[in-house]
Amino acid sequence: MRRRRVHKVEQENNDVNMHEFDDEDTKMSDKRESRSTMDGVQVYNAIDSLQCHGINAADITKLRQAGLCTAMGVLMSSKRDLVNIKGITDQKVDRIYEAALKVESAGFCTGLQVAEKRKKVKRLTTGSVALDTLLGGGIETQAITEAFGEFRTGKTQLAHTLAVVAQLPVAKGGGSGKVIFIDTEGTFRAERITKIAERFELVPEEVLGNIMHARAHTVDTLNLLLTQSAALMIDQPFSILIVDSIMAPFRVDFSGRGELAERQQLLNKTLNKLQKLSEQFNIAIYLTNQVTADPGSTLAYGDTRKPVGGNIIAHASTTRLYLKKGKGDQRICRVYDSPMLPEAEAIFQLAEGGIVDATN
Repeated sequence: MRRRRVHKVEQENNDVNMHEFDDEDTKMSDKRESRSTMDGVQVYNAIDSLQCHGINAADITKLRQAGLCTAMGVLMSSKRDLVNIKGITDQKVDRIYEAALKVESAGFCTGLQVAEKRKKVKRLTTGSVALDTLLGGGIETQAITEAFGEFRTGKTQLAHTLAVVAQLPVAKGGGSGKVIFIDTEGTFRAERITKIAERFELVPEEVLGNIMHARAHTVDTLNLLLTQSAALMIDQPFSILIVDSIMAPFRVDFSGRGELAERQQLLNKTLNKLQKLSEQFNIAIYLTNQVTADPGSTLAYGDTRKPVGGNIIAHASTTRLYLKKGKGDQRICRVYDSPMLPEAEAIFQLAEGGIVDATN
């Protein structure tokens, strides 16, 4: 079954290449509209749907190049941001907004409708039953999960494990989709993916082929990659986007208190992009984060370490996980902040096959 699924994705890509020189815009539009529904469930309305409401193809192309690939993406953007797109005037912005409102609802809905939307949320297994139980079933989609802790606490190992399990069928705790792995610290290792794939009885070459990896040395590159991610998600199914780690480029590009305000403002915009991607495409966002010493911190039991990024990342993250070292290869995960999970801890272990349950 897995080989057939991968073959289907590859066949879709081949079809795109064959149509590049034959009415490309029209046929790519048809392809995007077909991708807006997965497994019979409406996921999003592609930006091409605005053409049915009076927006010309040239303006739609400009929006897509700016990273706005869905109608909801337009409604999630401010009019000031849209005007800053080259070739989009104030008059066009008003028409684009009106068209998007005809495709997507931006008004109130009942709690029952919210509950119905929540049924689309998937939960990706972490590889550890204890950790999955702590998280209410796993890493959820349509949300940002941040894992912070000092070095060697398992943040990157969890990222590698998620990059594999996200490709599993939903019935087996996966997301049945591809993976985007944005690497800011040079920690991605194909060898680790191979070992984890073998643990889950997957073909390592196929698993690696479904991971879109990119290095981000600067904040500008990171934001460019997020824009490109939206374009990728329109044409192919993805289940998770990983950034390891989110704060590394910000700490390099901005130094000192004099640049702190600018850094936090740009960080806020970056996290906002991630949040929009998670909601539009029903994907999980997993971020690793660094810590810094703070003698005045009251994090837990006199611990003087606190996550980098301040209140900006604290408010943007849906669930925050604090990872600590345990005995030997064991690690401790504590739910530090979550809208639905209680503060509790779970012990897991680092193994050759990724994240596993702790053994005595």
